[in-house]
Amino acid sequence: MKAVVQRVLSASVTVDGKIISSIGPGFLTLLGVAKGDTEVQLQKLISKIADLRVFPDADGKMNLSLKDVKGEHLLVSQFTLLGDTSKGKRPSFINAESPALAEPLYQKALELSQSAGIPTQGGIFGADMKIALLNDGPVTLLLEV
Repeated sequence: MKAVVQRVLSASVTVDGKIISSIGPGFLTLLGVAKGDTEVQLQKLISKIADLRVFPDADGKMNLSLKDVKGEHLLVSQFTLLGDTSKGKRPSFINAESPALAEPLYQKALELSQSAGIPTQGGIFGADMKIALLNDGPVTLLLEV
């Protein structure tokens, strides 16, 4: 399981020309589910995201978490994070989980983030989405569990 977590001032998801979700300050997370990933790994990942101390404290040091700053979370499924570009010029996605198994984990990720007390929104699994964001910092982290 891989996640790209970006600290943002705002972010939104548009599908078919309509904004379906948007957040203010917080995290935009792109989530890639690999073959064999489990709910246990997902719980660990969402907990880590909720507790990442990358927001500035009163002294300007990255010392506060998403929970501490009462930030929002936009969570988007992104199977291309599992793309293997080690051979040739076209990525292989054989390491990505099938949609039938990945979608329930993605839905669970939304639930886990929300149940951690974080206002959470998502994209539409499998849709052609347009993501807009205003990166803050920029702060961008790659997490793997």
